[in-house]
Amino acid sequence: LAVTPNIGVEFHLGKGWSLGVNCAYAWWKYDPKAFYWRTYGGEVDFRKYFGKKSKERPLSGHHIGLYAQGVTYDFCLGSTGILSNLSYGGGLEYGYSVPIGRTLNLDFGIGAGYLGGEYKVYEPIDNHYVWKETRQRHWFGPTKAEISLVWLIGNKVFRKGGAR
Repeated sequence: LAVTPNIGVEFHLGKGWSLGVNCAYAWWKYDPKAFYWRTYGGEVDFRKYFGKKSKERPLSGHHIGLYAQGVTYDFCLGSTGILSNLSYGGGLEYGYSVPIGRTLNLDFGIGAGYLGGEYKVYEPIDNHYVWKETRQRHWFGPTKAEISLVWLIGNKVFRKGGAR
């Protein structure tokens, strides 16, 4: 939805637990009076996989977890822009990862929690960015939604019924 490409790595720790790190980056721009979408940041998550699928194949099935995130952004879709040098947050997540190939999964996830930080409101006027005010963000609610293609790397070949 946010059109922000990202890449990450998730390590299976055993017994259904995993630790993941993700980075995102987008630097769109268009100028005749706006459209910026500069954003980058990262996230660390700790997950527990459970259910039948998680026993057949690592990093598959239902999962719940905790995550922490940090992000910077510059959104200016019209006459007013908002710029944050650092926003931070964290929360709880739920997801489901479904196998779609021998070594590929499709993972769906959603998370809710807190996002906070300072941001500046500005207006692009005569090829300059005019600062208007500085505000604080304290948001409680949805802070994460993702659909990910997961490539399972390792020396095991996964088949229906588990590793062979």
